[in-house]
Amino acid sequence: MLVSTAKLTANARDEGYAVPAVNVFDEVSMRAVVDAAEDARSPMIVQVSVKTVRTVGTALLTATFKAVTRDVKAPMALHLDHCPDRSIIDEVVAAGWSSVLFDASDRDLGEAERETADVVAQAHAAGVDVESEIENILGVEDGIGSDEAKHSYSVEQLAAVARRTGADMLAPQLGTSHGAFKTPPALLPERALALGRLTDRPIVLHGGTGLTAGDFRSFIDAGVSKINISTAVKRAYMKAAAEHLDDARRLDKWDPPSLFKAASSAIREEIKEHIEWFGAAGRAEQNIEEKVSQR
Repeated sequence: MLVSTAKLTANARDEGYAVPAVNVFDEVSMRAVVDAAEDARSPMIVQVSVKTVRTVGTALLTATFKAVTRDVKAPMALHLDHCPDRSIIDEVVAAGWSSVLFDASDRDLGEAERETADVVAQAHAAGVDVESEIENILGVEDGIGSDEAKHSYSVEQLAAVARRTGADMLAPQLGTSHGAFKTPPALLPERALALGRLTDRPIVLHGGTGLTAGDFRSFIDAGVSKINISTAVKRAYMKAAAEHLDDARRLDKWDPPSLFKAASSAIREEIKEHIEWFGAAGRAEQNIEEKVSQR
């Protein structure tokens, strides 16, 4: 069942864990992520990038999610990740996804606030939640983002803008970056804690791939309740596929379903580990009352 991302993450914050928010890019990765969550009895936020939306299409992604989750008991949300493009947001809101991340981090503060308020009004009218990012989290993911810190604000400013715009979740800069870390990050769980004292909106950690279980726990203890994982899924998928293709070449045995099976197995193991790290295993039952059909 399609559920509210804001309710899932608010419940996680209150219970002291984080909901995994995992990027997928085809049916194989989507099914593997959903299966990992179902096996662990964990809530899950299935995320899709703008690049994937443009490649696969909103209608097919929506239909695939509904088919993959039809008999799943664990709470599942469908989320549009890092989107500065209002036309894509229009499509996803019309399709009734659980939530969107409106990424206004490339705008100045005034424009970011105005546009975020517009997106929130549009999304809420359709029963869709909004995650807000107005200061840029370092790194480029699927062609969106920047390696330069262009916009940075105080936690007081972030909380005030969220209050004025009505955004449901906040994605601040917490010392992480998208993609693989080139140098050890200077993590800022204390910034999440400070922001949490100023707002009751769930706080989101981006750039989670590469952190340790202890790193994740420090952020969860500071109030983070949605943690994004993308690069780890891509690596698991592509490395499993590469190993399978090496064997296929050596044996001269070419069977695409076997390749999909190998990739799926690698993704499931990767995500099961993150579910455990986030404290989300076995939490599905706690979210039964939070199930709200979006459309």
